Amino acid sequence: MIKNVNRALRTALICLCCLVVSPAALAARIAAEQPASDNVVDMFIRDDVYADYLRFLNGREPLEVTQFSGNYVRRDVVDMVLAQQALALGGFRKVFTYRPGNVSFRHSNLLEQGKLLLSFDSYWLEDAQAKADKLFISDAVIRRGEYFAGIFYAPENLAVARITRLDELRELSAVSTSRWRTDWQTLNSLGLKHLMNEPVWASQAQMVNRQWVDFMLMPLMPSLDNEFRLDDIFLVAHPNLVVQFDGSRHFVVSRLHPDGERAFKALQSGLKQLRAQGMIRQAYEQAGFIPDQRRYRVLNPIAPQKSSPE
Repeated sequence: MIKNVNRALRTALICLCCLVVSPAALAARIAAEQPASDNVVDMFIRDDVYADYLRFLNGREPLEVTQFSGNYVRRDVVDMVLAQQALALGGFRKVFTYRPGNVSFRHSNLLEQGKLLLSFDSYWLEDAQAKADKLFISDAVIRRGEYFAGIFYAPENLAVARITRLDELRELSAVSTSRWRTDWQTLNSLGLKHLMNEPVWASQAQMVNRQWVDFMLMPLMPSLDNEFRLDDIFLVAHPNLVVQFDGSRHFVVSRLHPDGERAFKALQSGLKQLRAQGMIRQAYEQAGFIPDQRRYRVLNPIAPQKSSPE
């Protein structure tokens, strides 16, 4: 019995000494568990999108997500999860390190310079094609006819809250940026009283919040009760009306990034698999981004087309 106790004590002391006298070994073990620098890809992302992405995942890995309903889900978040699932299905296994900030308008420059691998925020096809010499363009993740935007306004702005028809909307003002071709063309086609051109997205939201303009278009956010909050900004979506955009949205990958071509091939392969499984449309429907048209009325339904981007 005594021999067994002594042997146990001796073993414990040896283990303790190893922990005390071998910090280098412990550090080496920790370093070995970290991803190698050549296996890490920096991703710049808008801070509010990243915050909702983390809240939506709630500790899960993106590859574990099969249901896209719930708190904090929004179009940007669905894009982000689907892109990572597609990359993994296609065999691209590098680790993403996120660098959140106010980067939405630096995004395209970083992509064009090869400093950013891809955008987890999908692009309108027309915007992507304008830079096709610098960007790979994926198959459509949101196909033509699937993109609906809510009419977001300050809750006190009763002029927006009370509209029921397109001709009433035409008496109002809106804000967007001409840099977003499809958004700008859609708003121009509505025949509004006034359309402000403001390149900074946060400034657009503030202008609506302060009622300097009446409304802006944003994807619906049913998990957030179709309310948008950012710092002192508070906007709500019209409860019954939406605007339909005539275009498709695609992921873009930098042609100049060292991993660009490999990531693009993986992304395309993964998107084809997700599309065949019905997962892509299901995700946007579950998120409420493709709305239930029994509840919402489309103010400007687009004309059908024999061939739309798939």
